[in-house]
Amino acid sequence: MKEIVYRHDAKITTNEFIDVLKRSTLDQRRPVDEPKRIENMLKHGNILITAWSGDLLVGVSRALSDFSFCCYLSDLAVDEAFQNKGIGKKLITETHLVSGLNTTLVLLAAPAAVEYYPRIGMEKFPHCFFIKTKTI
Repeated sequence: MKEIVYRHDAKITTNEFIDVLKRSTLDQRRPVDEPKRIENMLKHGNILITAWSGDLLVGVSRALSDFSFCCYLSDLAVDEAFQNKGIGKKLITETHLVSGLNTTLVLLAAPAAVEYYPRIGMEKFPHCFFIKTKTI
């Protein structure tokens, strides 16, 4: 395996983001059939950490932060062919570093990843509430 390079300054296209979402299976919970929404997700997130194997985008962490108190890690996607190599953990660490270690990093786990996050040192928090997306 080539060395994985992590970047916080890379711009990626909507198609590159959709591609890595599909290769990670996160596409099952993201609007990949609505490119404009995906484009807006990239445009309005204020932290994007990418993982590259050569020219191949193999992982993405997309987050929203106030850089002072909280950071919401909204997307963590790692190509299935590159999973179990520490890439997700490194993306989370880099996201927290960019956001500021004085922030609390928060995420909603995909059902298949619920057991992953405690293994890398994250605490499960039982008091989370949300309003699901409304279709118009």
